[in-house]
Amino acid sequence: MSDVVLSDAERDALISMVVRGMARGEASTEQQSLAEASLILVKGPMMMPLPAGTTLVGDILRLAPDAPERERIMSTFHRFLPINRQLRDLCTAWQCRPDGSVNDHSDIGYDAQIRDRLDDIDDSVAPLLKRFTEDLPRLAPYRERLTVALTNLDEGDNAWFASPLIDSYHTVWMHVHQELLLTIGMSRADDEALEEQLVSGSHG
Repeated sequence: MSDVVLSDAERDALISMVVRGMARGEASTEQQSLAEASLILVKGPMMMPLPAGTTLVGDILRLAPDAPERERIMSTFHRFLPINRQLRDLCTAWQCRPDGSVNDHSDIGYDAQIRDRLDDIDDSVAPLLKRFTEDLPRLAPYRERLTVALTNLDEGDNAWFASPLIDSYHTVWMHVHQELLLTIGMSRADDEALEEQLVSGSHG
């Protein structure tokens, strides 16, 4: 993929597409160029990265093994993963009641408890995002996107917790996680195994 030459705007558009996994809407000029280069697929209002595009973004974002910031990022990532598990568990609790029934959000007290726990998670991840951003400035916008999701959730739209159709809190979190994996060059399988190891270790 070293022979592919992208403008800064095309590069940013491709990174965004790979991190998000897909996009809806009319293709921008940059996205049309990426489609012509067989880096993304545009099918009607849907767009998604092609393998060549995903590989190229991995090449663009991946830190060299000897990068001076790699050790710091990995140390912070090890602290991030247990919080990631907490968020995943909380999303399950938001969608399903303890008895397995679907949460229809009629129990205000139950939802408020979940919302309080989300604040705790957000407080825990905030310093980690700050540390990541010190070495990876491109991650800076994620903090504001998470805050916007929380604000919209507090305004009464429950979709802003975990809906995959908008930049909900969970959706933005997944984008952060995916960009980190691309940066450190870790597969999802290895990521899940490491998370399990860290969570199990934290529990003794």
